[in-house]
Amino acid sequence: MNSRGELVGVNSRRLGVCGWLLFSLSFLLVIITFPISIWMCLKIIKEYERAVVFRLGRIQADKAKGPGLILVLPCIDVFVKVDLRTITCNIPPQEILTRDSVTTQVDGVVYYRIYSAVSAVANVNDVHQATFLLAQTTLRNVLRTQTLSQILAGREEIAHSIQTLLDDATDLWGIRVARVEIKDVRIPVQLQRSMAAEAEATREARAKVLAAEGEMNASKSLKSASMVLAESPIALQLRYLQTLSTVATEKNSTIVFPLPMNMLEGIGGVSYDNHKKLPNKAR
Repeated sequence: MNSRGELVGVNSRRLGVCGWLLFSLSFLLVIITFPISIWMCLKIIKEYERAVVFRLGRIQADKAKGPGLILVLPCIDVFVKVDLRTITCNIPPQEILTRDSVTTQVDGVVYYRIYSAVSAVANVNDVHQATFLLAQTTLRNVLRTQTLSQILAGREEIAHSIQTLLDDATDLWGIRVARVEIKDVRIPVQLQRSMAAEAEATREARAKVLAAEGEMNASKSLKSASMVLAESPIALQLRYLQTLSTVATEKNSTIVFPLPMNMLEGIGGVSYDNHKKLPNKAR
């Protein structure tokens, strides 16, 4: 075998005396029954197919024949068609006990194709069934070494690991694994409720922390604003009037409030005491 697992030298063996005799008789039969026999000897191989021809039980060539027309001699030649297209292998749900003792059901999909028709026919009895069973076993073996959180968070890494293991194991069968996907991970209902409660508690704790941080920032801003307003009493009155204006605009209402005269002190240099003394000076 070569590095890719193909059979080499299968056509180097000679047919022997009996083989050549049978080959001559078969070829003579084709000539005698020509042109009727030609329709039985010519076979059409499609573009995505290859034909592995056995002559007297031995593979005729290192490579499969096709696509196009091939010649098959009657009585001594038997051929097997192999489909080279990508095949989808659906892995049914596998019940798995993870490393942290959690029972889960995991299913997946394996995409593979045959790159060597000779190896697929000569090295394994049923290449598709063998690949299907190997995919199930590999999926269980890989997931048993992972925890539930690793399975849920690292699907791509796990799928790549399964693909590598499958590709190495099926290399002698002429199979190349193109892709592995983990479709669904099912966990018990009680565990789902526990995980949901844990996630909800985590979100509530995070919300309380954010609310506390917001209150702290707001208190710092209010402290800074109070220090600014304490330096200028007029600014406090203006802020009060602006707030009333905003409330009146939003609620569309009329607000009546008393305004003491001492609140006008400092505006334009006018005070209540000065206003009372003005008539005396006029006299």
